[in-house]
Amino acid sequence: VQLVESGGGLVQAGGSLRLSCAVSGRFFSSYAMGWFRQAPGKEREFVAAISWSDSSTYYADSVKGRFIISRDNAKNEVYLHMNSLKPEDTAVYYCARDGRLASSYPYDFAYWGQGTLVTVSS
Repeated sequence: VQLVESGGGLVQAGGSLRLSCAVSGRFFSSYAMGWFRQAPGKEREFVAAISWSDSSTYYADSVKGRFIISRDNAKNEVYLHMNSLKPEDTAVYYCARDGRLASSYPYDFAYWGQGTLVTVSS
């Protein structure tokens, strides 16, 4: 399984950015997907997740109302739409896939991408 993130970059506070994650491997539509982030000097933290079944979504309180996670099963891709960005959103963002087929929340993310850097300037 390979996960490749793209779409990171430098953006001003209040701006928007869309991250993409292309996922190889079979049965993509049967796995929950998620986004995590790691800011400098901090531990990796959960950002958002989307189910495999009915596209239920879950968000960290810090991004709720600003970020939207979505998926395109035909393209084997998952996205993170980030709006109203703040300097504290600056981090490396990682895409992750659940290790269990057709599981329910909470998920057990077992496969990770290399990350894409998002920098929000004030």
